[in-house]
Amino acid sequence: MSLDNHSALIEQLKPLLMEPNFHEIFQQLTTDESNSTRFLLKMELNRLASPCTRVIDLRDKSELPCTEVMLGQQRHFLDEPAKRSLFEAMSLYRNQYTLGVYEYVLTAHQQRRQKLRQGTPQADSIESEPFMVPGVVFGSYFNRAEERMNYSIRITASQMGRGEIPGITVDLSIGGARIRLAANHPFDLDKPLKVKLLELSEEYYYPDLQQGVDYEIVDSQLNGEYIWLRLKRISGTDALGEMLGNLIRGYKLRYKLDINDVLVTASGLGFERHYLPHLPHLPLYLNQQTQTVSHMLLSRDNQQIVHYFQDENDVSQLPAMLTQARLSALLAHPNNPDHGLFFSFTYNAQGCLYFYSATLAELKAKGLMPLFLGFASTKPSWRIFKLIQDKIYHEKGYRRATLPGDETKYSPLVEQQLSQFSHVMQLIDITNEDARLTYKAWQDNSNANALKAFGQQRLTAHTIKPISMQFSERRQEARFAFKTLVNLSQGELRASGITLDISSRGMQLTLDNPTAFSSNKPLMLSLPKLQTIAGKTQLDHLPYRLVRTRKNGVTLHLTAVMGHTPHVGVEFLNKLIAHNKEKLEQLTENNSEVKELADGLKNILLRDLHSVPYFVEKTTKSAQVACLGVGTQRDEISDIFAAGTSDALQYNLAPLLKDGFFKREILEPIRQMKPQQDMDFIEVFIQLTRQSRGQIHLKCVSASEIGDAKAQVAFISQSKMAGRFIALRIYRGATEKPDISYLRRELEYINVHANHRAKQLEEQLWRIIGVGELLDITQEVELRYPALHQKPA
Repeated sequence: MSLDNHSALIEQLKPLLMEPNFHEIFQQLTTDESNSTRFLLKMELNRLASPCTRVIDLRDKSELPCTEVMLGQQRHFLDEPAKRSLFEAMSLYRNQYTLGVYEYVLTAHQQRRQKLRQGTPQADSIESEPFMVPGVVFGSYFNRAEERMNYSIRITASQMGRGEIPGITVDLSIGGARIRLAANHPFDLDKPLKVKLLELSEEYYYPDLQQGVDYEIVDSQLNGEYIWLRLKRISGTDALGEMLGNLIRGYKLRYKLDINDVLVTASGLGFERHYLPHLPHLPLYLNQQTQTVSHMLLSRDNQQIVHYFQDENDVSQLPAMLTQARLSALLAHPNNPDHGLFFSFTYNAQGCLYFYSATLAELKAKGLMPLFLGFASTKPSWRIFKLIQDKIYHEKGYRRATLPGDETKYSPLVEQQLSQFSHVMQLIDITNEDARLTYKAWQDNSNANALKAFGQQRLTAHTIKPISMQFSERRQEARFAFKTLVNLSQGELRASGITLDISSRGMQLTLDNPTAFSSNKPLMLSLPKLQTIAGKTQLDHLPYRLVRTRKNGVTLHLTAVMGHTPHVGVEFLNKLIAHNKEKLEQLTENNSEVKELADGLKNILLRDLHSVPYFVEKTTKSAQVACLGVGTQRDEISDIFAAGTSDALQYNLAPLLKDGFFKREILEPIRQMKPQQDMDFIEVFIQLTRQSRGQIHLKCVSASEIGDAKAQVAFISQSKMAGRFIALRIYRGATEKPDISYLRRELEYINVHANHRAKQLEEQLWRIIGVGELLDITQEVELRYPALHQKPA
């Protein structure tokens, strides 16, 4: 099999290749893959991460001057663009020169040369017709178990009965290390190594350091001269762990930390916050015990679907359409889309609203497709829905945990609720009023009374619980009245005060004297009275951020600065509240469980998007498509636009956007819209033909430009004869300002270690002015035209 369909997953896993817990992350992200696919993925990742001995010499291959670049003992000759590609790629592989780096640099060089040969387009045309678009990964939130630092010190390694061999560390963490030894070492890689960290043992006295620390060998990589071993610490006291932690914290500003995984996740989070308010589809969650839909997830734009199914008493009749028999048929025949295509209309009699619905599979089985489509399409309430189902893989977890030390689970009640769902379903309204006339052409002379069999059973009570997605910029927790002494410092400023109330992540306090603290820098907070009950936990120099002040700077609201390691203050206050809940007076209701449930349902949804979101950003002169949102699983829409590109997560939208289509059909309508408006859409017909050497050719035409129904039938028939017909619905809408607070913790973490990367991401999110998605509606479009379904005489 080919791994082309898993390029997004491979790109996600690259930054984590060198991690001690890589095996666990790999298992989690590939839960729903077959064993053979997992094997191939692991082989490919190991190939990309293997040390490379090949030298890159572009002196006779580049029109630009080349300079010497030394990597270890290797001498490369690179031009400036290739140098940038080299260091960009090496950051993904723990600053090691691997086969993946070698291939990345050569591919980037070849693409640059190819563009040069084709002639450099004018800057204006690049901005007005931006065709090559990167992909941003949605719905996969993973983190390293702990922070790792590129830190090289001298070591010796030994095993029982074997002498000590000198080597060096490549990077170091509290629980692991990566070391380099001579390739001709005498060790058994299936047994633990005893490692002495020589330079640390000279500087710090710990018995562990003098005697050596035992490490398990997790992985090994070999080239001609050296072997690199990934190690996991299996011995050593808590004091040693504390010393290593202090060392890493003390040196982190001098040594480079790898933040690629956090950057990938933060980008996905930022763009998803632009998309989710406009989500036009209704996510539904199937309870595995009752085999019924028990929850729905509400966005701002999908509530029209909810309202459609409400009867005169505001009771949702949606469960009466999604009967157990229909859901069972859908799950039992996942490859038959007829079970997921629903047609519906309502009938008003004496003030009561009666719903009628049928699946395409039912209509075909009963021979009533012409009657139902022809009759129902004359009704104002005529609707067509597409229902898509995906199995939920609970092993992947539900909570977004992106920074080292993040909690990976919600509260027990929320975890238990989420574990009850077996499938996530998306109900998509694909009705197009402009196509109503074509459906009327199905009308035959049968008796409409035959449609009574499709009347829904009337429900008298709600059975689906609506859960709203949280778009508030302020995520509140339960607060408890609690007074204790606090000391604050920020630079030269000092102040003392008393807390008024606390929550696990924040507090409100009143100062003895007004103090002009800045909200742009962290405040260091100490809790001297609580230190007496805190034991070994040090409650001083805890970083907090000023949220707001009241009463002329006397009353402060603070929130914990959540970084890459667990926040000592948050952990302590969490335990304090948990152990004293009965004694503490609760000041606010804790609605965190509803918010956690909404967050978990959202995370499950984003793993399996069946449309492709896109984002429009303003540029200095005009605007362009900034990126596509893609999942880790294959989707056919992004696949067809990836076919003409050689890079992973790169998409060529030229067939769709060229000849002014982007400006005319996407950019100008978005500029006329307000963020509060629902998205609207247009339809595009695509003729896909395969050419020699596996290349494909796409001919994209707006449905409205093709002509009447007869011309559209001719286009569809011709496309099928030449290759394949695809119909896309392109949604478009205007966005609000970015929800930066939602990813503030990730941005703060990136900012500490790569300030320019955090700034670039935040600036790009502020430039986004539009959002939309590409949705495959081929099945429904082909159903509009009776001529396509007539058997030849």
